[in-house]
Amino acid sequence: MESQKVIFLVDDASSNLKHGSDLLSKFYTVYTFDSGERMFKLIYKVRPDLVLLDIEMPEMDGYEVLEKIKADTILQDIPVIFLTAHNSDENELKGFEMGALDYITKPFSPPRLLKRIEVQLLMEKQRRELINYGHNLEEMVENVTADTINLKNVFVETMADLAEHRILSSGHLFRTQRYVGIILQTLLEKGIYAEEIRSIDIALAAQSSQLHDIGKITVSDSILSKPGPLTAAEFEEMKTHTSFGKAIIARIQSKVVDNGFLEYAEIFAESHHEKWDGNGYPHGLKGPEIPLLGRVMAIADVYDALVTKRPYKAAFSHETAVETIKASSGSHFDPALVEVFLSVHEQFRDVSKQEE
Repeated sequence: MESQKVIFLVDDASSNLKHGSDLLSKFYTVYTFDSGERMFKLIYKVRPDLVLLDIEMPEMDGYEVLEKIKADTILQDIPVIFLTAHNSDENELKGFEMGALDYITKPFSPPRLLKRIEVQLLMEKQRRELINYGHNLEEMVENVTADTINLKNVFVETMADLAEHRILSSGHLFRTQRYVGIILQTLLEKGIYAEEIRSIDIALAAQSSQLHDIGKITVSDSILSKPGPLTAAEFEEMKTHTSFGKAIIARIQSKVVDNGFLEYAEIFAESHHEKWDGNGYPHGLKGPEIPLLGRVMAIADVYDALVTKRPYKAAFSHETAVETIKASSGSHFDPALVEVFLSVHEQFRDVSKQEE
């Protein structure tokens, strides 16, 4: 039986420590600290699986604590989620650049906090299992036993499939997740598509966007790695990855009850190649017929494809990518989302320079 995960909760407000501890201790082993200094006295003796870290603290603030964690070879792999009452794009980007995995705004919703923690622990488990099992899909499958057929391990196995097959350019998932988050957060702040965006858990949707290309595990390696243009037949095979992606995620959904995360992923997988003018695939949807998440993912996916080296092309400059997306407003992309992209394109540029 797997032992309980250990979570360190660091916050200078005693009320936050009590509230967080009462909630989390039902599911995890929780240690609370009212300062970073006190946390460092124990962290070498009890290694946490995840640290929930308040930013606004006296003496040593959250950024300083995170910097110290990342500078220590013993501690640097511990996942850290920031807690803050004052969220902003600038602070969020700074945290991501330093190595934080997520931001949670206080006061937090208990179900949302638990889900965000669960997702990050899943991602950490995926990373560790990839290291342990290596880059061999057949070995992964052989070592999966009957008691691993649940949401967590299916998710890990699926993500492992992506890594094993080297479907995407290095860091693609890392970057597109952040591009999607930037656009969705900006839509929320600007009140664009307000009714739709209010119904979306932005952090959870951004996390699930990592499964948008899962269907490419069904596409032959010769097509994925082809250095030149695809033939008509090859392109038809490539196009099937959207429908297969939807089918793969639907199969995972059938194994679980709480599948909101996967509902987002299914939308991303199926609709990210639809085009505003109706000339996309797999269904040729047009304009607002395309789900909002699919329209957002289209911009994130194309931007990253443009600014990174692929088997069939060299990397384009950020400026060229911006002009290409701008020129495709109303044809490939939702014009309203292109305007949002143009308002935050410098954040895209900064993310594109980060390493996974």
